[in-house]
Amino acid sequence: MPHHLPTDILIAGQWRRGAGDPVETVDPATGAPLATVHSASAEEVDEAARAAALAVADPAWRELLPHQRARLLYRVAELTEEAAEELAALQTADTGKTLVETRALALSAAGTFRYMAAALETAEESVTPSRGPYVTMSVYEPVGVVGAINPWNSPVASDAQKIAPALAAGNAVLLKPAAWTPLVSLALGRLIHQALGELGLPTALLSVLPGSGGIVGDALVRHPLVTRVSFTGGTETGRSIAAVAASKLIPASLELGGKSPTIVRPDADVEQALAGVMFGIFSSSGQSCVAGSRLFVAREIYDGFVAELVDRVGRLRVGPGTDPGTQVGPLVHHRHRDSVAAHVDLARSEGARVLCGGRAPEGDAYRDGAYYLPTVLDGLPHTARTCQEEIFGPVLVALPYEDEDDLVHQANDSVYGLACGIWTRDHRAAWRLARRIEAGTVWINTYKQFSASTPFSGMKDSGLGTEKGRDAIRAYQRQKSLYWGTSDAPLPWAN
Repeated sequence: MPHHLPTDILIAGQWRRGAGDPVETVDPATGAPLATVHSASAEEVDEAARAAALAVADPAWRELLPHQRARLLYRVAELTEEAAEELAALQTADTGKTLVETRALALSAAGTFRYMAAALETAEESVTPSRGPYVTMSVYEPVGVVGAINPWNSPVASDAQKIAPALAAGNAVLLKPAAWTPLVSLALGRLIHQALGELGLPTALLSVLPGSGGIVGDALVRHPLVTRVSFTGGTETGRSIAAVAASKLIPASLELGGKSPTIVRPDADVEQALAGVMFGIFSSSGQSCVAGSRLFVAREIYDGFVAELVDRVGRLRVGPGTDPGTQVGPLVHHRHRDSVAAHVDLARSEGARVLCGGRAPEGDAYRDGAYYLPTVLDGLPHTARTCQEEIFGPVLVALPYEDEDDLVHQANDSVYGLACGIWTRDHRAAWRLARRIEAGTVWINTYKQFSASTPFSGMKDSGLGTEKGRDAIRAYQRQKSLYWGTSDAPLPWAN
């Protein structure tokens, strides 16, 4: 348990108790209360937005050169690395994730700030080819005030993916963390607040505004001074945000749900595939938008592969994230655990065979936590609801396929198109499948590996827009064209 639990919220550069409803955060491993955070109110969202707009216009920020803004990002990266153990402990307490994973996420957040700083220092504007007696240029300017809304499953890394490029681009950020997991976002906010103060920059450039989507999120998205929205979360909420953004004529990026296929061809390295399939769905207890929740195995190896998989899944170690031996931690909240259980009950009603798991673990060690056993199902057609709907938990459904066309048909028969995994020794087949599968990210003989330098996006109901990569900074800017006349001659009708 971390020594300090942040409960004040960051509003317009000031730390104080929010005026909104109190939200009690709970340790999902024990069910014990962690801290009470008072949410922001709609009025405080307005206060934060107004202060952010003034901060963006402040010459102390507006007139910084790119390498000077990069200095801020480098400092945040340093502070985040120094606080990595504290951030990891806080996120494990808040989300139930294992310390192995939360340490990696904290260091990933630091890496994102460092990468965006480097990308900013090398970003170029351009002189465009002239087509007349003038010099033409294309320049980039910040959009202004960015509304960033993140989910509860990987807050510190998700926060960095939005805050770092938005600040690099010269904007201010209003961050709304998930109501269930505000603590690590507040801790990261404290580090950024420190860096802004050290460098003499306006501290109102970042506000961290916990609270419900219906109050804080809605006020943030609708606020007239918010000129861009970046959202990660559920597809239906994303549609609602997109509708508001469209009515305001502002850009929005939406990283939404997934029901990602992971594919085992008959020529796959079986040991590698077994480990990869389990990691793809059961790491993070399946609480990942890119979780490989649909397993497609070639018919000729299906029975043997699934039997071995079930045996290994049954031996995964379930426990609290603070235990170094834990492989599958609790789910984030008891209500979410109940939702996952309801999906498995639905699968049973659809005729699924529960090959392992399918219930909460028994024993005193699990009694008060939000645990659910790693679960493998089969016996369903790919059109079943269980194979189509995102469960967001440690539930894998296995399906056989006959040939490549059958595989592609089943894998693409989904409203989602976020990620895909392919396990094969045949590089030609891997290339064909990677191009035929409708997914924004395809992993070949690996899974759930990310790089701040590699763009991340989804297709279909999995989202709109792109995060990460060099172009992430440009996504938070407006492009402007400049024409500089070089002729002394008057324009045609001047006389």
